[in-house]
Amino acid sequence: MIVLTFAALTLREAARRKVLRALAVLTVVLLALSAWGFHTLVTKEFDGAQLTTGELRLIASQLLNLVMFGLSLIAALGTAFLAGPTVAGEVESGTALAILARPIRRSTVLVGKWLGLVAFGGGFIALAGLAQFVIVYATTGYWPSDPVTGLALLAFQTAVLLTLGLLFSTLISPMASGVVAVGLFGATWIAGVVGGVGRGLGNDSVAAVGTVSQVLLPTDGLWRGAMYAFQDPAALLGFGGPAVKGGFPFLSDAPLTWAYLAWTITWTAVVLGLAALLLRRRDL
Repeated sequence: MIVLTFAALTLREAARRKVLRALAVLTVVLLALSAWGFHTLVTKEFDGAQLTTGELRLIASQLLNLVMFGLSLIAALGTAFLAGPTVAGEVESGTALAILARPIRRSTVLVGKWLGLVAFGGGFIALAGLAQFVIVYATTGYWPSDPVTGLALLAFQTAVLLTLGLLFSTLISPMASGVVAVGLFGATWIAGVVGGVGRGLGNDSVAAVGTVSQVLLPTDGLWRGAMYAFQDPAALLGFGGPAVKGGFPFLSDAPLTWAYLAWTITWTAVVLGLAALLLRRRDL
């Protein structure tokens, strides 16, 4: 009960932050630009002819992955900079002295705040993602092959990143924790692209870069599972060569495995437990 109370308070606090307004503006801008882009795709002629239905679905599915990456980046920015002040900000302001008073355990407070942030991030992904699907369907007639799985994986990606942000917030300042978390998110995605290029070229050493990065920070692995759920099943047949093997950054050649999903759950639990341990030992 106490955990849920802190989760609700965290949601209420997040709704009052300026970060939420910035997220809303960025999301509206991205959705508006994507609506214009998909509409242009349908109405524009290429080499004097309109795209066929199959070509339109193929291109729409890949552009959808591109736009969904933009939404995941916005969610990453928002949750990382919301998670930062959760611990470090309250310690610096002195609020933690009142909140973390006994007999309330610090781990209980942390888990409650984590649940609140997970609900916030998951709600944002669901609403923004559904709005994007409606835009794509209204303009091109394309609907993702497995939207529920894709959105769930993106929400999980957000949860992974905010868990990392909470860990950093027990060690460094709020701003620094957000910057580091988002920086690692971007670095892991780039490493995944590099690894995909390595697989496409048959270079095992370069391919290992992506594999190792996805184990150390599972955000890119979850993203690639989400891409597979969003894209047209015929996309893998429409591209050849290195693209099918992972060389194209917005094309996923395989769904997420249960083993990797289990690892991601374990990773999240371990990092959250470490954050709770560090918070318990931190001087207020």
